[in-house]
Amino acid sequence: MPFVIIGGLIAIFVIWGIGVRRRLTAMDENVNNAMSQIGVQLSSRFDVLAALLELEKEYAAHESQTLVETIKLRRSAITAASVPNDVLKQERVISEALGRISMVAEQYPELKADESYKRCMDAVDSYEKMVRTSRLIYNDSVTRLNRELRTFPTSLLGGLLEFRPRDYLVAVEE
Repeated sequence: MPFVIIGGLIAIFVIWGIGVRRRLTAMDENVNNAMSQIGVQLSSRFDVLAALLELEKEYAAHESQTLVETIKLRRSAITAASVPNDVLKQERVISEALGRISMVAEQYPELKADESYKRCMDAVDSYEKMVRTSRLIYNDSVTRLNRELRTFPTSLLGGLLEFRPRDYLVAVEE
């Protein structure tokens, strides 16, 4: 009889452990997916930057070429394995590039008036909004995972299963 009770308790603990593992894995994957989405949006912003630089070449070839080379050197892919600091670095590269493009556009009013330039700038704004939304989704996913990892009794098993709290993405000062 005691073996049945002990066996039952072990079975309950194993089933609970499997449930915790599945829940934490799903939350961890949500965080990874959210980070990947941020990478997709940042990559799209880089593509729009490239289009802006092509337009700019007609007006300021040297400045444009220097900026293209700088972006190529400093651009890196954001993946599910990336950390918030990687995202912040890429956002700084984009912000610097947009600042320099805006400076050139101020020097060349005909560039600023160009319809393609306006469309590209609208696309930049659109991707910026998508990045903000992706950041919110990422931070929400991190909150859920971190809260679960800190809640008893999951906190006991979470560490054993090698789940770790994730860092939040903080806003970049423009």
